[in-house]
Amino acid sequence: MKKLLFITALLVSSTSFGQDPTFTQFYANPLYLNPALAGSYGCSRFASNYRNEWPNLSGNYVTTSASWDSYFSNISGGIGILVTNDQQGQGTIKTSMLGLIYSYHLKLGRRWKLQVGARAAWIQKSLDWDKLTFGDMIDPRRGFIYSTGDVPRGGSRGFFDASSGFVFFNKNFFAGAAFHHMVPMNESMIVGESILPMRTTVHMGAEIKIGGKSKYSSKTSIMPNIIYQNQNGFQELNIGTYFKYSAFTMGVWYRNKDAFIITMGINTGRFKLGYSYDVTVSKLNNIVSGGSHEISLGINLTCKPKIQQFKLVSCPSF
Repeated sequence: MKKLLFITALLVSSTSFGQDPTFTQFYANPLYLNPALAGSYGCSRFASNYRNEWPNLSGNYVTTSASWDSYFSNISGGIGILVTNDQQGQGTIKTSMLGLIYSYHLKLGRRWKLQVGARAAWIQKSLDWDKLTFGDMIDPRRGFIYSTGDVPRGGSRGFFDASSGFVFFNKNFFAGAAFHHMVPMNESMIVGESILPMRTTVHMGAEIKIGGKSKYSSKTSIMPNIIYQNQNGFQELNIGTYFKYSAFTMGVWYRNKDAFIITMGINTGRFKLGYSYDVTVSKLNNIVSGGSHEISLGINLTCKPKIQQFKLVSCPSF
């Protein structure tokens, strides 16, 4: 009960600074990671993600997203649509976002390419007062038996949001950065102020073919990656690598003294399915929290006509 009250206090704090949810299958949700990745596949693609963080706690986080993007040669870039929904504390706080994305694709010589993107979005947050608990509702012996004298204040807020990013890459290497919430907004749903600060993401990776000149060299590769995020002083460093053989991919990540992440996926070319599990290694520990489960599903469509000489970002394939 003390944990529930503590979580509730955090949720309704009117002077706190918000933080964004994080997906650990970073490249299975490319438009969320960086708007510059819109159209990076070339043909149309659909992606969806489901994440359940700390399922053993009553105040767990459930986040979903869905996106579509494609490259259009007549505008020299990609168009994308991203929808996300985040529920905290069994739906006590809900955050929904609808974003429209454009990225410009520029060739830099024969080997390199630069993509620069921007996202304009509308964010809607809501607070369910019926799910909140207050100190005046508690009887020392019988628990929550009284009605609260607290009066609902507000409960919903919507605001415009803007993000941008870039990615620079060749056949085997890529590096990029994204800047979300470039114009800080007050996201407080009650009286007071709760600023949504800018989130900066820097990501870098490579694909290294292994197997020499054997018949397996074209199917087998390792993909080391680094992703760093900073939001209002909260820093997150993810270091990991993927191992790919034909349509199968496995990976291991380490997130700064918080979790080990185990991922696995399959990519048939048109259909992609991934699963990851976060093993909590912080003081919260995995038994108490239940870790985190994440599932991704993607569908790649065939271009008509096919795009000629289109360079793909060497991101992991699921």
